[in-house]
Amino acid sequence: MQQHCSAVRLHYMVRGVNSRSAQMRAQRIANTEERLIEAAARLFVERGYMATTLTAVAAAAGVAPRTVYLRFDTKVALFKRTMDVMLVGDSAPVDVAHRDWMQRAFTAPTCAERIRLMARGTGEMFSRIGPLLAVSEQAAAIEPAIAAAAQAGRETTRDELRRFWSALFADGLLPAGADADWLADTAVMTCSVDTYLHANRTLGWSADTYADWLEKTWLRIVDAVGRKGTPV
Repeated sequence: MQQHCSAVRLHYMVRGVNSRSAQMRAQRIANTEERLIEAAARLFVERGYMATTLTAVAAAAGVAPRTVYLRFDTKVALFKRTMDVMLVGDSAPVDVAHRDWMQRAFTAPTCAERIRLMARGTGEMFSRIGPLLAVSEQAAAIEPAIAAAAQAGRETTRDELRRFWSALFADGLLPAGADADWLADTAVMTCSVDTYLHANRTLGWSADTYADWLEKTWLRIVDAVGRKGTPV
């Protein structure tokens, strides 16, 4: 009986050690990827897609080149992962739709508050992904996978905006008679990273300025619909 108990204790001790070792290894991997993504984002923006190499990213991140090649076998894979992380803000496996700021934007008690949260969150997101999207424009001609990823991002933004305005309509927060589909399509045209980049390049707008404009524009449109009293 004593031998059995000792064996059981040893089993759980070994399992505990293995579990802690696995957690430590996972944390090291996550920390390494974080350094690689940070270095990649900086170099892609500074040097452009073509001039940035995996070896250069490894050097900037302070890791061996082999580490990069084991984690990302191609520059395309590294660039796509970098875009994914910059889009949401960290490497946690949580997509934009399930981020806290997005959840608040869908559940705030008033239309104005929801619009404010969506505009602010979107502005922050575009400030991170915007510079990389500009780089992706350079790479799209020679890397179809990058062009496809950028387009997929635009389509995801479109779908989330349609869901946002549909939720406003379903929750009774839009003026009576408002055309939710028209409002959603108008939001898609005004709220895109391409629009943000255009405003940044031509008007010198910062992400905060863009977010302010987006919030005011949406609120004015909703107000105009309410005063008109008929579908747009």
